[in-house]
Amino acid sequence: MSESKEVVPVKYDLTSRYPTLVDIQSVDSTIHIELKYATTDNFMGIVLYDSIDRLYVQKDVAVKLKKAQEILKKSYPELSLLIYDGVRPLSVQQKMWDALDTIPVKDRTKFVSNPKNGSIHNYGAAVDLTICDESGIPLDMGAGYDDIRKIAYPSLENEFLQKRELTEQHVRNRKLLRSVMAQAGFYNIPTEWWHFNSCTREQAKRKYQLVE
Repeated sequence: MSESKEVVPVKYDLTSRYPTLVDIQSVDSTIHIELKYATTDNFMGIVLYDSIDRLYVQKDVAVKLKKAQEILKKSYPELSLLIYDGVRPLSVQQKMWDALDTIPVKDRTKFVSNPKNGSIHNYGAAVDLTICDESGIPLDMGAGYDDIRKIAYPSLENEFLQKRELTEQHVRNRKLLRSVMAQAGFYNIPTEWWHFNSCTREQAKRKYQLVE
């Protein structure tokens, strides 16, 4: 009897099917990448991107990220953007949504967009990221990536600062990230310090193809 062989998922280039997407490192190779959902180091503890091993975004979003990196490095040459997620297929969005089924729908949308409505990630127009040092070590933001606790909310930073659960340095690091991203044309959301949109969901639906 022949030995059974492990099935290794084939990695494929998303740009062949979605030509407006680009690999961010083809636009700016100085940006650090750690594709969290291609590993088990994420809130679900499983590999979600079994056929994707590069970080893709829309071309115009990549240009904005390059600008953000330049703004950051102009003031802090030793620092860099570290991106955790870019385009996210709708099928993965559904898995994330289902994994949080113990949380009521009205609260679940604070952490993961309802797949029925689509996420800006599904169009390659949103990114999850932080700032890292020369060694690739992330700055301390006082809460980790994908932390669903309220301490991760930008909107509640002052409250947690007063309770001394966040430090002044945590908040300075978050504000630095928000500043460089805003200057490059992104905007943040109130419940995740790491999430930034390049446009609204409605604009994304008009401009880009949904990645399924």
